[in-house]
Amino acid sequence: MKRSLPFLLVLFSVSAVIAQTPTPTPTPEDVVRISTNLIQIDVSVTNKKGEPIKDLRRDEIEVYENGKRQNLSNFSFVSNIRTETVTAPTKNTVILPGGEPRPEKIRRTIALVVDDLTLSFASSYFAKDAVLKFVREQVQEGDLVAIIRTGAGVGALQQFTTDRRQLLAAAEKIKFNLSGAGKLNVFNPISGSIAEQMESERAEGERQFQRENQEFRENIFATGTLGALNYVIRGMSELPGRKSVILLSDGMRIFDRDKNGRPSESRTRDLVRRLVEYANRSSVVFYTIDTRGLEYPGLMAQDDTLYLDDNQVSQRLEERRNELFDTQEGLSFIARETGGLAILNTNGISKGIGRALNDQSYYLVGYEPADDTFDPKTRRYNKLDVKVSRPGANVRFRSGFFGIADEAMKRTTATPAQKMLNALTSPFAANEVSLRLNAMYGADSKRDTYVRGFLHIDAGELSFKPAANGSYATTFELAAYSFGDGGVVVDQTQKRYTMTVPEAEFKRISKEGFVYQFSFPVKKPGGYQVRVALIDIDTMKVGSANQFLEVPNVKKDRVVISGVVVEAMSAVQWAKVLANVAAYEEVKKETDPLIATTLRQFKSGTVLRWAATAYNAARVKKPLVRYVKLYRDGRSVYESSPAALTSAEVDAEGNATIRGVLQLGSTLPPGDYIMQLVVAVEGETDQRRSATQFLQFEIVD
Repeated sequence: MKRSLPFLLVLFSVSAVIAQTPTPTPTPEDVVRISTNLIQIDVSVTNKKGEPIKDLRRDEIEVYENGKRQNLSNFSFVSNIRTETVTAPTKNTVILPGGEPRPEKIRRTIALVVDDLTLSFASSYFAKDAVLKFVREQVQEGDLVAIIRTGAGVGALQQFTTDRRQLLAAAEKIKFNLSGAGKLNVFNPISGSIAEQMESERAEGERQFQRENQEFRENIFATGTLGALNYVIRGMSELPGRKSVILLSDGMRIFDRDKNGRPSESRTRDLVRRLVEYANRSSVVFYTIDTRGLEYPGLMAQDDTLYLDDNQVSQRLEERRNELFDTQEGLSFIARETGGLAILNTNGISKGIGRALNDQSYYLVGYEPADDTFDPKTRRYNKLDVKVSRPGANVRFRSGFFGIADEAMKRTTATPAQKMLNALTSPFAANEVSLRLNAMYGADSKRDTYVRGFLHIDAGELSFKPAANGSYATTFELAAYSFGDGGVVVDQTQKRYTMTVPEAEFKRISKEGFVYQFSFPVKKPGGYQVRVALIDIDTMKVGSANQFLEVPNVKKDRVVISGVVVEAMSAVQWAKVLANVAAYEEVKKETDPLIATTLRQFKSGTVLRWAATAYNAARVKKPLVRYVKLYRDGRSVYESSPAALTSAEVDAEGNATIRGVLQLGSTLPPGDYIMQLVVAVEGETDQRRSATQFLQFEIVD
């Protein structure tokens, strides 16, 4: 007998709505290629207004390698100019869950890196405000985005997502990092004392020590920032197309100054050069934004020069000007050498992000390298130069590459552990074994929360082999991880299984699949990623799935909704139940709520019987109503009338078990859908004050 769930027979009808599915714009899989047969790079060409020039001819562009002009073997224009507009969000705008990222649908891959190791308190505030606006208004359909803080760990790759809820959760974590720059404002105020005036020699020595100590600290911060950026690039190198890193920073030193104030080489510059080479090979373009904006390096109101003479004031101001120039030079260098833009000395971080997002059209140009390009005896680094003959054109390009072909840098065959790790961290699902994940949160009688995962495994794609007594067996390894803030692992389980089933059961699960369950305790509320990977030991085939979910604080006196479970039945089965409630005992033998809740694939016309728990319903002390909405392609296609929560639905702990029925229209087209369940105070219109939960599912032919 199949397992069932207790459902209240409440019928909601759904009107069928036909929606058009947009055709995704293809993205070049390989942008930068460095091989013994082809050197291919991306080149940005803009007019005086910064707009892309789209009609450049092949004869108007020249590429030079180490000063020698190359004969172009390929030339094409890739446009990422968008015509759609973004609707400004309102207080009642619903942030829907993102769908599963698919490589063929990704148009832009963007890592927005907040360098909180350098940000002052003031810069942190403006950076957070700009990032929140970026998520709410500037992220578009087809954008694969990660928001990463350099001081919050290096779980970079698993943070790439198309889910705005996950991005908003990451943006909300941006704050002033006390272990970073440690400054309230861009410049520390100038100050002096009577003791300094009387003991100028000792004071000068003390200031020199402070300068050296500050430079040491900044070098440490720059190294930490560069380490995080290297990790981001490493993750992005495996992703498709041309990738962008938008770096929000208060600057980075790439050279030192001697005691006379003259610039000199530093270890940081060498690290930055290696970072640039890595970015160029990985098709990553850097856009750097100075979060300090337009700063005046002269005397300001907070400066105290009462006990300083004119020479001392001039010296302090010179140090301030050098600090601004030196820290901006690092940002300029990274952007310039990777073909991006450095946005400096301008207020408005959001506008800077907008400039970076609009700068996504480029030309792909390639040529066949000479025999000595990859000869280490000839040269170690090959410098590139690109010239455009059209008047008024501005050209940006990658600075060059080391003389090592991509073929020589390819990784060896991955071990099972490496394949599992790659599957766990990639933003795209591995589909050699089909997995479907539905992770939901719940709470026990003490209101301690947990995450329960339901994983549907396509048994037909596992290598079952005949075993004893007519049974069949397969061996697979399964790993489930939960990631919290900054991509840090919160909990994990990993185990190898040998599954043996009788022949009849083998035939059933080969057709229907089976469900694996796991759970993690959740010690504090917040956003979590649940990631699962499976590898078939015999065939080395890998499957993976991931999901973002927000776990609320159940202990507060406000309503929150658990995950939604469903049971699916056909219209014929549902008609039997409506005609005779007793018929449900026979119908439920043909349904499986566990499969339906996990797989979430239904045909049009299916009747979905859903159930969820509204925690703290009795604590609100106000009349509550519930209703459901159905979305397709981000647009609402159905909304039910509000139904009152009754006292009969509330248990002794003050929680309400709510149930309902959603009948899918028979003419609804195949595609991805989202059901939103809302519990709100009667008459309340502000969705921010209501409880909501989502169920994502797919209508299939």
